[in-house]
Amino acid sequence: MASHNESIIREPLITGKDITYAQITEDVLRPVENMPTKAWWIGFTVSSLGALLWVFAVSWTFWFGIGSWGLNKTVGWAWDITGFVWWVGIGHAGTLISAVLLLFRQNWRNSINRSAEAMTIFAVICAATYIVAHMGRPWMAIYSLPIPNQYGSLWVNFNSPLIWDVFAISTYFSVSLVFWYTGLLPDIASIRDRAQGIRRKIYSICSFGWTGSVKTWQRFETVSLILAGVSTPLVLSVHTIVSMDFATSLEPGWHTTIFPPYFVAGAIFSGFAMVQTLLLVARKVLALENYITMFHIESMNKIIILTGSIVGVAYLTEFFIAWYSGVEYEQYAFINRATGPYWWAYWSMMSCNVISPQLFWVKKWRTNIAFSWVLSIVVNIGMWFERFVIIVTSLHRDYIPSSWAMFYPTWIDVSVFIGSIGVFFTLFLLFIRVLPSVAMAEVKLLLKGSSEQAKKKLIDEGHLDPSHVQFYKESLTKFDSVDVADYQ
Repeated sequence: MASHNESIIREPLITGKDITYAQITEDVLRPVENMPTKAWWIGFTVSSLGALLWVFAVSWTFWFGIGSWGLNKTVGWAWDITGFVWWVGIGHAGTLISAVLLLFRQNWRNSINRSAEAMTIFAVICAATYIVAHMGRPWMAIYSLPIPNQYGSLWVNFNSPLIWDVFAISTYFSVSLVFWYTGLLPDIASIRDRAQGIRRKIYSICSFGWTGSVKTWQRFETVSLILAGVSTPLVLSVHTIVSMDFATSLEPGWHTTIFPPYFVAGAIFSGFAMVQTLLLVARKVLALENYITMFHIESMNKIIILTGSIVGVAYLTEFFIAWYSGVEYEQYAFINRATGPYWWAYWSMMSCNVISPQLFWVKKWRTNIAFSWVLSIVVNIGMWFERFVIIVTSLHRDYIPSSWAMFYPTWIDVSVFIGSIGVFFTLFLLFIRVLPSVAMAEVKLLLKGSSEQAKKKLIDEGHLDPSHVQFYKESLTKFDSVDVADYQ
């Protein structure tokens, strides 16, 4: 019945001819069960070298202290907090795709949610490492939590937004990890049933005794909806709390109430850009074009247009409020951003975040894979510059001109950031080697109603409005995984 409930004018979410449930399993598990490809080894080698650079740079920081960074008396926050906020933002798309789109019954999420959730986990890990490193004395990190001791309870300062960060990030990571792993259970059980020897034992333990019974599926769906309901407020709350690190201060350029919604929109913006960066490569290398289709790519590009426009409006609103406030210090902070010593960072931010996403209004570019991939990288570069501009340009000009200073990153600053990117990609590459990067169980739900072959069957039956059929055929011309000649 499902195949007759979906309109023919809706674009397919699964493409290809003669796709079966068994074929989906084979296609998705091929990277997990087969030997690594040459492309995987090249990527893993490069990312591992980056991860080693991160280990060296962080070890250097722990040994010599954060004085090895480019921080000074005036600019006490710089690349470290820039990297932290950037990574937290990237982690937002996974929870949005998994939780919010699940609650809104958006089936196009089914092919991309698994990789996006994994990306969230790895991005939050990279963000947390920045916080620990910035403490200078990482062995004191335990004192960010209220713990009992011989003098009674040692309570942290709950008035501090930095403590709110600890609880927000740890909650976000915990819920995202449980949500991600819960969704993996039926797919891990599929790997278990096909594996032999020690691999079978490992996947058997990891599957938590999944049987696939009706009752099991019932509980699975209930738990997924509950976790989605819990996760959805986190999409808004986590980056809101991160923005309050700045907004609750009296620093010109930071002391503004627009930061919470502005940071959330920016986080979703950068998160979806990173999803595009990863999946556009993964769909080609892992031969997943039939499951991560042009419809998914275009949908994510539309969200990038929306959130990029919101971020652009926020930038303009900041300038207006600074002018309208009549506070000369606030006005100078924003004029200095655009025309001061760091003008190049500000205009790089504006070009990457405000101008470049508007190119996606052109359908030809929005559905071009190479262009989408390049622009997704441009967006993430722009979002890094945004955090740099907010932090450094607000600090390097103090109330007292004698305290003015410039920030110059050292090789340790650069190495920690590049190394964190290496850690991220190393974790992601290991993930696609041992776990399915596409949610098989959820994709199989779409086969009878939202696949190309199901729609072609409806067309062959000849009971549809010819104008609707023609509209559907024309929409397929943008799909790189559809043979349009089959419809002539």
